[in-house]
Amino acid sequence: MTSHVVNMRLISKSFIFSLSILVMLSSTTYSQIKSPNIQSATYLSEKFEVGPGEVVSKTMFDIEFPTDHIGVKSFDVDIVDEQGNSVPLHETYFHHYFAIKYIINKTHDFNDLTKPFGGAIFRRNDGTCNDAILPHYWGFGSESRGTSTKIPDPFAVELGNPANIPEGWEEKWLFSIMVIDTRGTENRKSCTECRCDQFNLPQNFYNMSTEIHGKPLTPEYKGGIFCCKDNFQCKLIKGFEAPRRKLALKYKVTWVDWDQQQIPLRFYILDSTDRIRINGSETIHDCLAEYTIPENNSGDRFHVQKSSIPMKKGGYLIYGTAHMHTGVVNATLYGQDGRTLCTSTPRYGTGKEAGNEEGYLVEMSRIEHEISENPKYLSRAAVT
Repeated sequence: MTSHVVNMRLISKSFIFSLSILVMLSSTTYSQIKSPNIQSATYLSEKFEVGPGEVVSKTMFDIEFPTDHIGVKSFDVDIVDEQGNSVPLHETYFHHYFAIKYIINKTHDFNDLTKPFGGAIFRRNDGTCNDAILPHYWGFGSESRGTSTKIPDPFAVELGNPANIPEGWEEKWLFSIMVIDTRGTENRKSCTECRCDQFNLPQNFYNMSTEIHGKPLTPEYKGGIFCCKDNFQCKLIKGFEAPRRKLALKYKVTWVDWDQQQIPLRFYILDSTDRIRINGSETIHDCLAEYTIPENNSGDRFHVQKSSIPMKKGGYLIYGTAHMHTGVVNATLYGQDGRTLCTSTPRYGTGKEAGNEEGYLVEMSRIEHEISENPKYLSRAAVT
């Protein structure tokens, strides 16, 4: 079961939670050898322009990424201005980025409208979410600068294996991002939470908008990613003016050339909103990615969201952390027997500088386990 606890005094109705874990299959054996010849490269994404109160929600295909058969050891992302300076969250809120893998024919043509995305085939993580929901490998938001993605030796995320790429195709990566420029907004916190009443929504917004499963949005939808679409505008203080500016993602990848000393890990993204149904022998997942916290008149300031998630394959937990937003108390992963496998807790900023912005969630603790000393096994039957 995945669960998280939310402080009701700090958060509005809409909330997003996902847990990222890296698992070694139980049939794998290994010896403790440090990875040799670690390489690294730092890249800049294409630039995007924001103005006060503006939302940027876009996809960047074919981002720069190490090639060949490699094992990735870490993937760290920051948002920077044209001078390369980190942009503080109280100016531009980093809602999320997702790094998504896909393969595409080398002769693809993005202008061919008969083939969406140029005929790209997306290679999602091994998590349990349905359809195109939470398909990414790496993905954080405001906590990106402070949350370590380093994978312990001798483990790595295997990429570029020629055996997994059809002849005539190539492996590529994209970014899916959302940022919100909160300079001069009437209510900065509500803008970061994508509260619908804080945005200048288009006329007939609810009549022409659909939710995550394609059903029409209703006025009961008070906040969430659908009120933070690209170019939407959060309400500004009357008379406020500030220049538009160009930003980019700065990301650093560390890796090793793949060899027999590396142990491959499987990426699982688990969603605490996953509504699971059993149809005979088939398990049907229904991840929502976000949800509305119900009104609580009991006086208890904490809200707990849980999901019991069956897994087809078991394995040992190597690394785990959570992507969450302001207001969270913690996120916990339990085993089928009820024991706690790991808990990821937030750190909130206390200053003004980028990476320590007061009141913002700036780091989620990671969970890293040494199998030989303290094995954490995820059952084949369920993560509970």
